Amino acid sequence: MFYLIFQALYFILPAGIANMAPVFAKKINFLNIPVDFGKSFRGQRIFGDHKTWRGYFSAIIIGVIVSGIQAYLYFSFEFFQSLTIFPFREYNFILFGFLSALGAMIGDTVKSFFKRQANVQPGQKFIPWDQIDFILGALIFISFYFRPNWLVYVILLVLVPFLHVLINRIGFWLGIHKTKW
Repeated sequence: MFYLIFQALYFILPAGIANMAPVFAKKINFLNIPVDFGKSFRGQRIFGDHKTWRGYFSAIIIGVIVSGIQAYLYFSFEFFQSLTIFPFREYNFILFGFLSALGAMIGDTVKSFFKRQANVQPGQKFIPWDQIDFILGALIFISFYFRPNWLVYVILLVLVPFLHVLINRIGFWLGIHKTKW
């Protein structure tokens, strides 16, 4: 079971790293344009000011790069062939990375929509959606292309929220995040 947990986490790695990419791309002024083009009836952005095309672009690039590294490791080292749930011999790593990252970003954007409608400010907790938004989006988008064992879905939906909180605490201590989880 421990090995399956490790495989599941390795499987979702492109989405997880892609989900963090926009935070690190903040300093880049390229495509710093909000995803939504209007204001809601409350006079605020539908998804919030911090959801930008730069975030989508950086996430997708990183998701494809991480998937490419996984494909390279898969073809170069026998260990990674047994670790990998995604069959890189049969499927395209670029499409896998793209769908993982795009799903993660859309999941996060959908959560932001509901967060804004509930009048929850950016950075404020929106439990449990802050912890599972990107994973739900990524799993939904990946499932259009490849479906792992159902147990992988269960493992990820249970384990990733705890990892999300841990990673955000580390980000707070490093000065990357403004709020402590």
